[in-house]
Amino acid sequence: MLEGWHEFYGVLGTAAATLVGLLFVAASIGAGYLSAERRSPTRTFTSPIIFHYTYVLFLSLAALVPINTDASLAALIAITAAVALLYSIAILVRVMRTKTVTDLDDRLAYGASPMVAYAAALVASVFIFLHSKIGAALLAGALVLLLIVNIRNAWDLTVFFAQRRTDNPLPPPVSTPEPSQPPSP
Repeated sequence: MLEGWHEFYGVLGTAAATLVGLLFVAASIGAGYLSAERRSPTRTFTSPIIFHYTYVLFLSLAALVPINTDASLAALIAITAAVALLYSIAILVRVMRTKTVTDLDDRLAYGASPMVAYAAALVASVFIFLHSKIGAALLAGALVLLLIVNIRNAWDLTVFFAQRRTDNPLPPPVSTPEPSQPPSP
């Protein structure tokens, strides 16, 4: 079913893996912000981005495995999409309940869009199982939606961390005065 999609999934998986790495850089920028008191916002905003990128990477790799049959690939997509859909519903509930997110675009990007992408992947698994060509295109669209939305989310998160870093700069390092005389032997 996905024979003609080899290059697409190779590029998509590479992009997802690269973006996971860049998200670690963004997290290091926000290291001073991430703390035990802010555990809930981290679970609501940072962890899902990693989850979504990892999902794109995982399915891209699964699509490249030459021994998969349509039935085995459809089953893998269906199981993982169903679990991811449940996870994204939980994230949507958290996003809607948080008082820190008031913008509609944030609610759509962090909450609703991933849910739509996972639902589309679940539907794509049915079409792949039925050997319908729409399955491959629908799966590709779902994964591209996840990738693009999470590029936006990662950028939003990076800007957020950078703003917090400039709002609360780290204190200058404490320096020890140099001795006026060299130490004696």
